[in-house]
Amino acid sequence: MRVLPRRALLAAPVAVLAFALVACGGSDSSSDSSKAADTQQEAQSAGGTEAADQAGGDADDKKEPPLTGEIKTKAEAAALAAYPGTVVKSEEDAEKPGMYAVEVKQADGTSIEVYLDTSFKVTDTKKEGTEEADAS
Repeated sequence: MRVLPRRALLAAPVAVLAFALVACGGSDSSSDSSKAADTQQEAQSAGGTEAADQAGGDADDKKEPPLTGEIKTKAEAAALAAYPGTVVKSEEDAEKPGMYAVEVKQADGTSIEVYLDTSFKVTDTKKEGTEEADAS
């Protein structure tokens, strides 16, 4: 039986580790999340949803830009008119392009995600902490 040199035994794990680091984009853990976000944003701006999914995971991981200005004001007002409470956040909905999502914390302490179309009409809701959407 032939015995492999000690260098050969050590080289295999090092080669695997090096390949993994290159495939993941480096080893600096403090910037891994920002690199993934940058890669995902570049893929989305290029119009490649398949590339974005590969770069950053599934649709739940997509960055949802916060609403600003007049759109924010109107979306939050429409959501609060339908579901009184306090706005927690308002953003563009990555799962449903062209829609807005406003999270409202209600008086009983529960949160509800209110989905609005571009005319600020409530189209759907989802109680936070559940995966099922409630029809409105």
